[in-house]
Formats: sequence, C-alpha cells, structure tokens
Amino acid sequence: MRSVLCYGDSNTHGQVPGGTPLQRYGPAERWPGVMGRALRGKWHIIEEGLSGRTTVRDDPIEGAHKNGRTYLKPCLQSHMTLDLVIIMLGTNDLKARFNQPPSEVAMGVGCLVHDIKELLPGPRGTVPEIMIVSPPPMLDEIREWHSIFAGGPEKSRRLALEFEIIADSLEVHFFDAGSVVSCDPRDGFHINEEAHAALGNALAREVEAIGWPDEK
Repeated sequence: MRSVLCYGDSNTHGQVPGGTPLQRYGPAERWPGVMGRALRGKWHIIEEGLSGRTTVRDDPIEGAHKNGRTYLKPCLQSHMTLDLVIIMLGTNDLKARFNQPPSEVAMGVGCLVHDIKELLPGPRGTVPEIMIVSPPPMLDEIREWHSIFAGGPEKSRRLALEFEIIADSLEVHFFDAGSVVSCDPRDGFHINEEAHAALGNALAREVEAIGWPDEK
C-alpha cells in the first residue's frame, strides 16, 4: 500500500468555517479522507493539518510551533516511507504580522520542497512524488479577521500563479484548489464540507494521473 502525507493548515485539519480549531469536520468529511475513499482504499492517508501553520515562519503570537518547516523533517521521518507528499499551505503567511508578498510565500513552499528532497523519505531512500496545492483564495469579506489578514484577500488571489511558478522550477506537481472550491462566507478563508468533498475527489484524480507503476 502506498502512503501519502497531507501536510497543511486548518483547511487540512478540517476546521469548520466560522468556528474554532476545536470545531472540525470528521475524518470521513475532511478532504484527505474523501481522497482516500476516491482512491478506493489503495493508499494509506496520513493527515498532518495544524490550524495556523505557516510555510517557514515562526508565529510571534500563536507560537514557533506553527512554523511548518520546523515540524516537517521529524514528520517525514516519523511516517516514512512516503510515496507522495501533498503540501497545501500559504494562507496563514498572508497575516499582516508577516508582511509577505505572494512571491515570498511561494518561496517558503519551495523551501519545504527542498527539505523533502534532501531527506529522501521515498521508497528505498529516494525523493517521493511531491505536489504543491495552492489554497483557495480568501473572500473579500473576512469579518472579524479583517485586521489580522489586512491585504490578505488580494494577495491570496495571486498565490496560485506564484505557486505554479515554484512548482515548475522545482519539477514537482501543482494543483490549484481554487479551480474546484471556494472559501465559505462564514469566515471567508475556510472551506466547508461540500468543498472538502470536491477537493478530495479532485486531488484523487490528480494523484492517479501521476502514473504509478504496477509494483512499488
């Protein structure tokens, strides 16, 4: 059975729009679970979603543990061997406290790809397949989060292009989540149950399209 690590933030964790990190969709409702069913149980799905996770930045308010780069290597080593790593991060990097343009957020994702390639957690000590997923753009109306994500909605609409450029340069797979789902208006930056279903099914098709040999 092949293994895929789904490495992301609250939209991988399954946080309910408008809720708290303690309010999340169930395992079968979250996109990794949906993807696993669509792949007909042939894959071991590893969920690693953390609300507030950034690409490579310590959060001075929520804590250094929200740095996605800090946890990535031990996470990879804990779950290896991995055939595929899916990274869907970037929304939290758009918080005003980080003051980052979309190109820098994409470069942060690129650092994670470099770390994966360096660690070689794939079969027989190889580089696994890697897929960068750009998160769906935030809505213009993000309610009480407006000051925290000041300027974020406009930046979020430019992430897909920057992520695709990074993916192409690093020769890894790319998927634009915004091509199949939108954020829920209850808070403007989380996806709802229907979107989790659509994203999970779409990513299952992307995984199958990679083209895997009959035998590992």
